[in-house]
Amino acid sequence: MTKTPPRTRGLHELYAEDPEAADRLLWDREVDPLTRRGFLKRSSLLAMAAAVGAQIPFADRMPGGLIPAALAQSEEPFRLTGKEGLTVLNDRPINAETPPHLLDDDVTPGRVMFVRNNGLPPAVEAIDVDAWQLEIAGESCLNPQTFSIAELKQTFEHHTYQLQLECGGNGRSEYVPSASGNQWTTGAVACPSFTGARLRDVLEACGIGDDAVYIGYYGADDHVSGDPEREPISRGVPKAKALEDESLIAWAMNGEDIPYLNGHPLRLVCAGWPGSVSGKWLNRIVIRNRKHDGTKMEAPSYSVPKHPVAPGTEVPLEDFETIQSMPVKSLVTFPKTGVTHALGEALTVRGHAWAGDLAVDTVHVSIDFGATWQQAELQAAPNRLAWQRWSSAVAFPEPGYYEVWARATDSQGRAQPMVVPGWNPKGYLNNACHRIAVQVA
Repeated sequence: MTKTPPRTRGLHELYAEDPEAADRLLWDREVDPLTRRGFLKRSSLLAMAAAVGAQIPFADRMPGGLIPAALAQSEEPFRLTGKEGLTVLNDRPINAETPPHLLDDDVTPGRVMFVRNNGLPPAVEAIDVDAWQLEIAGESCLNPQTFSIAELKQTFEHHTYQLQLECGGNGRSEYVPSASGNQWTTGAVACPSFTGARLRDVLEACGIGDDAVYIGYYGADDHVSGDPEREPISRGVPKAKALEDESLIAWAMNGEDIPYLNGHPLRLVCAGWPGSVSGKWLNRIVIRNRKHDGTKMEAPSYSVPKHPVAPGTEVPLEDFETIQSMPVKSLVTFPKTGVTHALGEALTVRGHAWAGDLAVDTVHVSIDFGATWQQAELQAAPNRLAWQRWSSAVAFPEPGYYEVWARATDSQGRAQPMVVPGWNPKGYLNNACHRIAVQVA
């Protein structure tokens, strides 16, 4: 159960790998294509000026790919604007996870919501909310239509749900041998509140053919290659999932605009399944008469072997199946791992638990490496497909090093494994018990 430490990425590493990519990632900066100097976007200049703490009088002469001297000696890992404390795993596309202790809120704040992108987000200045269009089409759409965001808000009833999203590869770093992809530890999960129109209402307004079996989405993000003919991702869900009450076309998160890196101004939310089915920068939905065949719907993307395989096995593509509901899982969000605690005082521990399309039935905690367990107090979810708060008080018998483990059981009686579950080539669905370290003195 040894975890790979989170990989933080400093300025020097980012600029050493690709200075132009680092400019884009940190400041969304583009330079004059002839002189390779300056800032073509005012927003980029303002971002850098804010970082160094003053205006930059000779900004038009500043070479591209140059680390400002005010920051050059910093050993601090790169931090995404508006995303406080996240650990950046990759910069092209941008992917960043949240340390567990920052997920202690019942409703995840936008500033700490993880970022999982397969492509490059549309440029901020290219996002015009008033002009944004959502097309509903596909071979099983009876009356294709296009809606502006204003029309969606005016035409359809608004619904607000707290909805849990988790990357299918959350926990990938624990698999041995290593699986390809971002080496998420535990922080690719969140449960904010989303507001929007029910996907069902919009689809029904456009007519769902009798032969419809699936929906697929498309977004305004670009492929990392820059090739406009290539899609970064286009996934979807079966009709039954699309028609659930909680499946939303969302324009707000936590009562505000959706954060830019999480899909502003419009996104799909189909909670409980891999986050990749909840498309960001949403501009097109298709109603299909077959399983959607967009980019990353094909195996091995977001797919696992139909039957258990030995670690390191090469699995034929025909032996994969697409991931649907995510497995039961829990997280310790308080205290932060590594805390020192006084002997003789009970320690309050708490966190969240979730179970894909299901509910969580119980949560237990252990201080003796899973030899014995005590049941935690578990709150009901605010609505279906939201995580559930749990809490417990534990007492330690003597000084020393302890680990507090958490284990959730879903409404069908399936409990988290204490160790990493069956290996799969892409490192999906790791729902092993989360644990924190406690020094008792």
